[in-house]
Amino acid sequence: MYQPPHFQETRQDVLHGLIRSHPLGLLVSNGAEGPIANAIPFLLDPDVPPNGRLRAHLAKANPQWRLLADNPLAPVLVVFQGADAYVTPSWYETKRETGKVVPTWNYAIVQVRGIVTVIEDQDWLAGQISDLTMSQEGSRSAPWAVTDAPAPFIQSQIKGIVGLEIEITEISGKWKVSQNRPAADRIGVAEGLESETANSADMVQLVRSYGGLDGK
Repeated sequence: MYQPPHFQETRQDVLHGLIRSHPLGLLVSNGAEGPIANAIPFLLDPDVPPNGRLRAHLAKANPQWRLLADNPLAPVLVVFQGADAYVTPSWYETKRETGKVVPTWNYAIVQVRGIVTVIEDQDWLAGQISDLTMSQEGSRSAPWAVTDAPAPFIQSQIKGIVGLEIEITEISGKWKVSQNRPAADRIGVAEGLESETANSADMVQLVRSYGGLDGK
């Protein structure tokens, strides 16, 4: 991933935080005919050294897991996309001063590399789907649990999936959130996103935080 120094994010708690808040990752691996990618939800076990471990599952009908099982030492890439937003030059003070501006896109992203273990143990898979379900249902007032469904039905569903564990060998983050712009431009971006762009609250907070604008 191309990473100019001012966009690098290296704090592991911040990188892990993005994975937790945006758990649908893009799993990328190489096959005989080239790269293969599938979007699947992940769980993060943060305390597994040195960088944590990811857990997920794939449908047995998905051929990617067989390629992973046949190449156990081949590294994979998982991409987690956080907040993003288009940035118009019209928000920059520099536009009014010199006109020397162009559009861009702000985003926060985490890339993980690691080695995959394919797991077919039924108890592991039962724990995985329960943990994944509760990671999304736990905050609801009336959370649905796997045990709410008939046990024979759940067992039949488990037979149709395989598990994945990815030991994270490398984790990197890129927070491109206008911190390379002059302060007046950063203020303009934050105010522009707040006033003109729907669903931009997360990016507004990143622009203010990384741009040193908190409290302004």
